[in-house]
Amino acid sequence: MAGNSFGLRFVVTSFGESHGGAVGVVVDGCPAGHRFPHQRIAAQLARRRPGQPLGSQRRESDEIEVLSGIDPETGHTLGTPIAMMVRNTDAKSRDYDDLRDAYRPSHADFTYDARYGLRYVAGGGRASARETVARVAAGTLAEDLLERWHQIAIVAWVDTVHDIEAPAIDGETITRAQVDAHAVRCPDDTAAAAMTAAIEAARKHGDTVGGIVRAVIRGVPAGLGEPVFDKLTADLAHAMMSLPASRGFEIGEGFAATRMRGTAHNDAFVPAPERTPPVGTRTNRSGGIQGGISNGETIRFAVAFKPVATVFVPQDTVTRDGRPTVLKARGRHDACVLPRAVPMVESMAALVVADHVLRRAGARAEDLDP
Repeated sequence: MAGNSFGLRFVVTSFGESHGGAVGVVVDGCPAGHRFPHQRIAAQLARRRPGQPLGSQRRESDEIEVLSGIDPETGHTLGTPIAMMVRNTDAKSRDYDDLRDAYRPSHADFTYDARYGLRYVAGGGRASARETVARVAAGTLAEDLLERWHQIAIVAWVDTVHDIEAPAIDGETITRAQVDAHAVRCPDDTAAAAMTAAIEAARKHGDTVGGIVRAVIRGVPAGLGEPVFDKLTADLAHAMMSLPASRGFEIGEGFAATRMRGTAHNDAFVPAPERTPPVGTRTNRSGGIQGGISNGETIRFAVAFKPVATVFVPQDTVTRDGRPTVLKARGRHDACVLPRAVPMVESMAALVVADHVLRRAGARAEDLDP
């Protein structure tokens, strides 16, 4: 499968460049008869779009256009490919004129040239976070399916910005309303204020900061995932590491597990009569996945994001023919990607779980019984 597509049963293919006419996505494999969630998609795109207080000041309405796959009379999915598109209306390509012959440090400029022999200069083309419009639109559709038909809920929040870490958040009760109470999307008041100040200080100095987004997926049944290469853990890691600026992924205790003994890390099984099968765990250090397959506990994971590569101070670089030069960036960019990354993380998580829910439908012989 080409690198612009993701998923096996719920397949999404994104298209478009940051400064092209539009960005969008084709979703293939969405079951028929589901009411298309226009408002929910619009709300998630609003959380992702630029123009927010701590983000890039590019102004895009990000209004979704549905081109196919929806019954115009009932508003339900047809079971055929769903094409969604968002037009780019505020691209300022002239801001990139000075970059045609020089590579921005830590961007995809050089590597795209090395791969394709050419690149879309303005806005970074498909290397731009603008491409994630497609992921959020498709992921919100997947999330709506999961919530309506399987009572699965996904919530992400900003846990760390630079060296500021929020206190532990209760993943079993956290809501999006609590996350969105602050522009930085950290649900802790004190940490949110400190994170906001850190981002604004970095912006003032022409610099950027990174951090960590944490997320939970609640209500996932036991038995999702494949036992070897397509483990649920591996697919979540694939999804999160495909996001722009992502640099690390951990599930459950993650890297902290390396400092624990097995007796401390193991999750003891306990009776859970309210579940099918009636099994639960006393703790959840595994993060809801064991052997690559969900165990019925809340899935919890974290994604690390690097500082945005575009900084507004002079930097050493080279031209396409290898001559040294100095470059100072122009344009409109985030000083920290974390607040806008929250809906991106939620959407990619939804795509993974929806894909595995559909895969599981054919895993047992009784699934074939009409």
